[in-house]
Amino acid sequence: MLDKLIIQKTLRVPTSTGAAGDGAPVARQLDAALLDAGFSASRALLEHVGALAPGAAMDLAVTTVAAVRELVGDHVQHNAYFLGFPHDVPDTVEFWTDCLRAAVLTGGGKVSDERLRDAVLTGGVNLLELPGYGRYQHTYADLLAAHDDLIASAGDRLTVLHLGDTAEVEAQRLYLAMAGSSTPLGEADLVILGELAQACADGAQPADIPVRENRAVLNAVRLVQGRPLVAVDTTTDVLRLACQVSGGDPALLTPTRFRAFPRRERRVLLTALNEVVGASPAKLGDVARHAERWKRLGERLHPHEYAQWPHAQEVFTVARGERRVSTLAGRAEAAVRAGEIAPAAAVLSAAPGLLLRSADRLLRLAPAAERDAVVDAVTGALGTASGRVLCSLREHVGNRLTRASARMYASRSRNAWIGPDQRPPLPPELVADLSARLDAEIGARLPVWDRPLLVDPDVLDVALPLSGKAAEGGFAVLPRGSRAAVSGELLRFFTYWRQTARTTDFDLSVLLLDDEFRSAGQVSWTNYHHGGAVHSGDITNAPDGATEFIDVPLTIGGLYVVPQVNIYSGESFDEVAESMFGYQTRTKKQRGAPFDARTVRARSQMRGPGRVALPMVFAKGPDGWEAIWLHLYLRGRASFNRVEGNAFSTADRVRALVERQYLTMSYLVDRWRERGEVRVWDGSVPDEPVTFVGLEAPDGLPEGSEIYALDRLSELIPA
Repeated sequence: MLDKLIIQKTLRVPTSTGAAGDGAPVARQLDAALLDAGFSASRALLEHVGALAPGAAMDLAVTTVAAVRELVGDHVQHNAYFLGFPHDVPDTVEFWTDCLRAAVLTGGGKVSDERLRDAVLTGGVNLLELPGYGRYQHTYADLLAAHDDLIASAGDRLTVLHLGDTAEVEAQRLYLAMAGSSTPLGEADLVILGELAQACADGAQPADIPVRENRAVLNAVRLVQGRPLVAVDTTTDVLRLACQVSGGDPALLTPTRFRAFPRRERRVLLTALNEVVGASPAKLGDVARHAERWKRLGERLHPHEYAQWPHAQEVFTVARGERRVSTLAGRAEAAVRAGEIAPAAAVLSAAPGLLLRSADRLLRLAPAAERDAVVDAVTGALGTASGRVLCSLREHVGNRLTRASARMYASRSRNAWIGPDQRPPLPPELVADLSARLDAEIGARLPVWDRPLLVDPDVLDVALPLSGKAAEGGFAVLPRGSRAAVSGELLRFFTYWRQTARTTDFDLSVLLLDDEFRSAGQVSWTNYHHGGAVHSGDITNAPDGATEFIDVPLTIGGLYVVPQVNIYSGESFDEVAESMFGYQTRTKKQRGAPFDARTVRARSQMRGPGRVALPMVFAKGPDGWEAIWLHLYLRGRASFNRVEGNAFSTADRVRALVERQYLTMSYLVDRWRERGEVRVWDGSVPDEPVTFVGLEAPDGLPEGSEIYALDRLSELIPA
């Protein structure tokens, strides 16, 4: 399992330790199988497989192919409701009329239009339970037989797989990178980190673990294994650990039902609490924020039985409200309410990150006489705050010269709310001053290499990965706000889901918006055709998995194409056994089955709290179409969600995100240019070792080169 995980995360195939022999035939088979999935083996990888004994070579090849097929969604059968999709899809009204005729026809003969109308108006027919509707009427083999082979195109994706070190070395490297990441990981990556933490418990450990959720994941493994905890320095660290080891949410966004803790574990948790509070009683101020969770945890830890740890007992005293502890944020808020803005900034100076997150509010509220003092406090915090906070503030400041058309609030769980932007813009001279100070501090923290810096231009519009929670797991998935050029003649969206226990109906839809973000049409199960776009047909039950497709020609009217997945009924995105969204690009002459891995440009998981998923938006600009990642969920209704019912809320969120100026990799590249030479990669292999920054690692870079591909871009965020 580790080998498969490593391949999917890094696109590096661990070196096999199997016996040597003649694996050349297997290497050729591997090369062909990978090409069929849109991948290519590097020369070093093919040579390695060819030098293995046939058995070891076949084991490595099978693992590799299975990993990449799953990565792009090719591990399941993507059937379509209409056998000939995208051709031979009937008109929507004609299709429903034929279904009705089949439903009310009894004893042969014909059914009049009047009889059909009466059947519908009297409520005697459930349109979604008509015979044959919503269920496949043909097998996957029938679908493949009805389609010609895909005609290869020069624009088809070809992703290179590289040869790595042994699985143990690769796992250790990946573990240290993820555990020591300076940016929060997404839910899928936290699960991977937990698996790696178990496998690498006896190996080297990260020198620093900046993200507290990562600490919780590592310490949960250490607690169960009876190892000492690491990097526990707040009371909330202990609470996160208890949630993680109970199978709950270490981010503390959702409630956790704590499991029973053996006496050994209770002693470890209470000892940690006692040491944290004993060293700094002020840290009791964090307890009230999560008081209810602490009460529930106290029921499991029985702190009253351990008189030897009085400081740990104080935590639960505060949680029960029997003792009040003032907090730094509370003192600052009291100063703000009293109109003392500069003193509030002085109070927050003890917590640089909190001060910088509050900088906009303080600067807006500060009277002219106090503004310089607030700016000085903010400037003083720049040197000690994390690089991620600095980059977040720099992005924020860059969007404060004018009022936004709408203000979007996106939570860590990827829910999004919209409201009017009632903040007055910041003065241009203040924005320029703060931007220059932030640029200088961020630039000074960037890594410096002895090798030349070589940058792939395709990476420049990727938004800085400041948080893995603003994205989903998958293949070629970019952070929210990232932009990527789209080639080809048409887009093909697909969504796949497999229900766990209940009948579940996901509906793939497309909303079209004009240049003012007003609705310009839609394609869904209620409207199979619009402006050349075609829906593949509605599937309403997926015990063995189901797929829906939509083809959108890039000549379609409208400026924005917004694919979305609505849950019409059944299980949520978090409850289904599996769900995914992706898009392909094709030429009109390629033909082929509805799904072909070689044309998949990106595939993301759908794991979110809402009932409507908004993975991406496609925008038409002066230089052609581009994909913009959203990674948003709308709460929606409990059931019966349709694209027609959320057009307004979807358009508002799309507009807010599209108009926002995100800090991208080009920003970091500009900072590097201020310090030395930066070369733009033209596709040729350099003559000397380089530091390469791009979406994918090219084949053939000189030995000694350092590669920062998509899986490592977060490592470039300053510490």
